[in-house]
Amino acid sequence: MGIEIERKFLVNGTAWQARVTRQIRMAQAYLNDLQMVESGALRSSVRVRIEDDRAFLNIKSAQRGAARQEFEYEIPCSDARDLLTLCVGGVVEKTRHWVEHDGFRWEIDEFGGDNAGLIVAEIELPSEDTAFDLPEWAGVEVTQHLRYYNLALAEYPFRQWTEQERAGPQIGAADAC
Repeated sequence: MGIEIERKFLVNGTAWQARVTRQIRMAQAYLNDLQMVESGALRSSVRVRIEDDRAFLNIKSAQRGAARQEFEYEIPCSDARDLLTLCVGGVVEKTRHWVEHDGFRWEIDEFGGDNAGLIVAEIELPSEDTAFDLPEWAGVEVTQHLRYYNLALAEYPFRQWTEQERAGPQIGAADAC
């Protein structure tokens, strides 16, 4: 079992693009829906992801916040394609870009499809209290905002958001989907 400690931020501008060291296209979907997780009927999300020519089954504990249990297993791509047909909600399409900043690797997800226009930066940390320097392109933190989780984006994509939702969260407010 692994513990993932991850914080999410909206991305401002394009300055990060000049610092990309690697990128990969991803398509992912979920075998369970957001309502089951939010109601407590399920205590994890189960995701199928295809990354170029590799595929993974991922299980994450359902608690909100920076730290969650995470299990990930590589599976055959043919199994992943079959599993995608069993998923609920839509397929989340994105290009993940890796950017190094101040000794940390940032993963910047530039969404496509129904989530086109949304760009979120994530940083994985060794502990919840690890200090790090925010790059100039990292905007409002959305770690506590459910609508920015991929499970939520599969069911309620960015293209369906209201103008107020697209404007970003109010500082200090958490949201329900």
